[in-house]
Order: sequence, then structure tokens, then C-alpha cells
Amino acid sequence: MDKNSLAHTRWECKYHIVFAPKYRRKIIYNKIKADVAHILSELCKRKGIEIIEAEARPDHIHMFVRIPPKYSVSQIMGYLKGKSSLMIFERHANLKYKYGNRHFWCRGYSVDTVGKNAKKIEEYIRNQLKEDLEYDQITLKEYIDPFTGEPVK
Repeated sequence: MDKNSLAHTRWECKYHIVFAPKYRRKIIYNKIKADVAHILSELCKRKGIEIIEAEARPDHIHMFVRIPPKYSVSQIMGYLKGKSSLMIFERHANLKYKYGNRHFWCRGYSVDTVGKNAKKIEEYIRNQLKEDLEYDQITLKEYIDPFTGEPVK
């Protein structure tokens, strides 16, 4: 069984996600950078999310991830930012003075879908239409009444 499949679904859902610490403070350095990377990696593994590429900048995080279709992007972002925030404050208690109420991340995020090659999609559509026409010729159902020439309801 393919790793990108569920019971009745084959999928390829890739997203480029960018999110930042509260007030865009340049906090993600040295030790905290490694901890944030480890925390996000651990949280993604728990949900079956594959991190294709990720980079922690001093004032934001870039992640290129493959998210199963059973989760929405907003669900995953809520999970990642919420749980990671709690774990970061647990490991780095001194941050609670800068970020009150355990809010480490900004409220928003940026997400962009990463699509397939346009030629592959055109080829798929062309072949899919051809396959559908072949299937229609095999079936016994009439879409047009042969006697009147009108569509069958």
C-alpha cells in the first residue's frame, strides 16, 4: 500500500506554510532554534505529516509539508502552534515574561498550495476524458433517447 493513501483515497497534498513568533521578535536562535525544530518535528510525526523541507529563520518558520486530506490546514496550524507554544514555554520558562499568557506565535500564518506540473495535469485530464468516453461506450445506460434525440432524465 502506498504511503500517500488512506482506505479509499490516494492523495498528494503539499503546502508551503510560514508563521512567526508574536511581534515578529527575533527569538529563534541557537538553543531555542533546535528545540523549536525538534518540537515541530515531533508534533508533525504524531499526526502523520511529512516535513519535506523546513527552515527556522530568526523571526519566522518556513515549512514545506505533506498533510493528509483528513486534516484541514487550519486544524494542523492550530495544533502545531498551540501544542508547540505550550512545549516551548515548558522548556524555556524565562520566555513567559516576554510572551504573556503562553502565546508564543502570532495569530495568523501564510499558506500556499504546491501543485503538480501543468503538463501532467493536462495529460491526466486528456486521458481521463478519453477513459470516460470509452467507459460510456461500454455501459448500457442511454444518455440520449435514440428515438427523440433528447437527453434522458
